[in-house]
Amino acid sequence: MHIKMDNIYKAFGKNKVLEGVDFELKTGEVHALMGENGAGKSTLMNILTGLHKHDQGTIVIDGQERYFQNPKEAEENGVAFIHQELNVWPDMTVLENLFIGKELKSSFGFLKTKEMKALARKQFERLAVSIPLEKEAGECSVGQQQMIEIAKALMTNAKVIIMDEPTAALTEREIEKLFEVIRSLKKEDVSIVYISHRMEEIFTICDRITVMRDGKTIDTKHIPETSFDDVVKKMVGRELTDRFPERTSTPSEVVLEVKGLTKKETFNNISFSVRSGEIVGVSGLMGAGRTEIMRTIFGLDSLDGGEIFINGQKATIKHPHQAVKLGIGFITENRKDEGLILDFSIRENMVLPNLFSFAPKGIIDQKSENDFVELLIKRLLIKTQSAETSAGNLSGGNQQKIVIAKWVGIGPKVLILDEPTRGVDVGAKREIYQLMNELTERGVAIIMVSSELPEVLGMSDRILVIHEGKLTGELSRAEANQEKIMTYATGGQ
Repeated sequence: MHIKMDNIYKAFGKNKVLEGVDFELKTGEVHALMGENGAGKSTLMNILTGLHKHDQGTIVIDGQERYFQNPKEAEENGVAFIHQELNVWPDMTVLENLFIGKELKSSFGFLKTKEMKALARKQFERLAVSIPLEKEAGECSVGQQQMIEIAKALMTNAKVIIMDEPTAALTEREIEKLFEVIRSLKKEDVSIVYISHRMEEIFTICDRITVMRDGKTIDTKHIPETSFDDVVKKMVGRELTDRFPERTSTPSEVVLEVKGLTKKETFNNISFSVRSGEIVGVSGLMGAGRTEIMRTIFGLDSLDGGEIFINGQKATIKHPHQAVKLGIGFITENRKDEGLILDFSIRENMVLPNLFSFAPKGIIDQKSENDFVELLIKRLLIKTQSAETSAGNLSGGNQQKIVIAKWVGIGPKVLILDEPTRGVDVGAKREIYQLMNELTERGVAIIMVSSELPEVLGMSDRILVIHEGKLTGELSRAEANQEKIMTYATGGQ
């Protein structure tokens, strides 16, 4: 399928999102679409698939001008969209999610469950995924939900698949398998629009790249004709110096220590410490138990055994309220369901964990609250016209900045970051890394869970590696490399 979008304009009220964008997708190519958060990438694809109506411009598909009325019509005509914000139904099973709206039925209206299971297993085998089909989707990890969405798109026999941050929650092994699938799809003349902020992936899997900035097309080039620095400069309009800022803080006394943390069938006998001013990276494959350990420390999940100490004092944490009172903040990997209230404004989301500090006498000090919010918006360079803008109307990267801002606002002693840069562009990543450095210079202890090995290696003072619920390795910054981390992450020594 050949798609050509010319001179596309789109505004939401007074907010101009796209201003004359050009984009071409050739048959059987993997085309990278890159730009900072808010550049208009997702909006452009939402126009292609009929979710939004464009204000001006033309769309030509296989030589004919054509406009889909909605995403269902687009999918029926061979264009599938795997969204960055996952669209799973948490209370339905994996199988039900895979076939929602596309159930196989007999002539009498009965579900052909066996046939559906066979088709589902075939796609999971193709992706090297092992997820029980009867499991509720809400009980699956974010990475598993991502693979469910990818499998769902593959089952439509699409001619064009739009992948918006498809690897954000996947491990290195799963990414390699996805790339194998993409290469096989190319051979079948399936076209892929690949939206990602992971530069290494772009140069590994893509044929061409289009860079957008501030709602405009900046350039389109074949991958061999460009470079990492060239793409970054076009994305942000300036040169980024070092990808990871230099670590300048010196760790001091232990702030958080856990001993023998155990949760049956999830993780066992986990012991480690984090010092003031230190960033401890946590690595491991999907399902290893990294997120579950952090949720337990924060009081979201119950603990079967072990102890937690804050500044040397034993702490009882059975609920997040207790964790917050002890100075622990937790930036969850699932910002959509757990990190934000999408219908609330930016201001309401930011002050939520710290609300009582603005109302010492039971009445909210509006000026203090507004000053606090405006300071964080400026510090994190959140792109918005107003603090009263609904969080759900922002790009994924700007939503992530709000989640970070609300926990920075409590003045934490310990900050747990679970996939802090998932779906965040290269410029915003640098801003988040710089903020992490500033926090550690003030003495904050940071735990960073990340599936991006370059990020773990670039930002961590120490690295813990989890394999099947056990701590299998601990590496200093000096001795760590990708090979050692992957060896520990797969159970090696």
